[in-house]
Amino acid sequence: MTAQLSQKDKNKIEAGINDKYAKVADSPQGQFNYPTGRSGLNALNYDSRLLGELPESLKASYCGVGNPFSVAPISKGEAVLDIGCGAGVDTMIAALITGPSGKSVVVDIVDKMLQRAETNLKLMGLENVAFYKASGEDLPFKNNKFDAVISNGAINLIPDKHAAIQEIFRILKPGGRLMIADQVLIDQLPENLKDRIDRWFQ
Repeated sequence: MTAQLSQKDKNKIEAGINDKYAKVADSPQGQFNYPTGRSGLNALNYDSRLLGELPESLKASYCGVGNPFSVAPISKGEAVLDIGCGAGVDTMIAALITGPSGKSVVVDIVDKMLQRAETNLKLMGLENVAFYKASGEDLPFKNNKFDAVISNGAINLIPDKHAAIQEIFRILKPGGRLMIADQVLIDQLPENLKDRIDRWFQ
């Protein structure tokens, strides 16, 4: 699939993602066919103690497809990268877990989502969070930098998934953890490439 995509195709995918998630930055309600906000967090069994430390407006902005923290533990003092941070709910949770001696770093390609996440960070007052506008296909970090990479519903949106996985394993420390919650296709892809691209970000 990746080899068939032209630069024009990739630009169309990115434009569609930006358009949809600019709306999600204002409110995720009605944008997805699964629970969002506090209902989504509760349905996915997020740690209630950690949720209790988040403002209600931050919880209301949640639009993840799963709970990446159920995959493996994160410890105090660790460095965590969040690919496709959205409004920053998972980012803030990771920052709370790692504590002041750790770091929660964010990459996203949607300006309005990054702005929403930065606004949410101000509500939290955390000082161990950093934001970068970057694609998962080309991460702006040195090798062996992170103890864990988390991602929630973002890898499926990346056109070149092979490049993204290569980048993830490049920046993970030896023994680091990849903790993904995502959507997968269980049916056949449309045969027509245009139809695939049109449905990429729906």
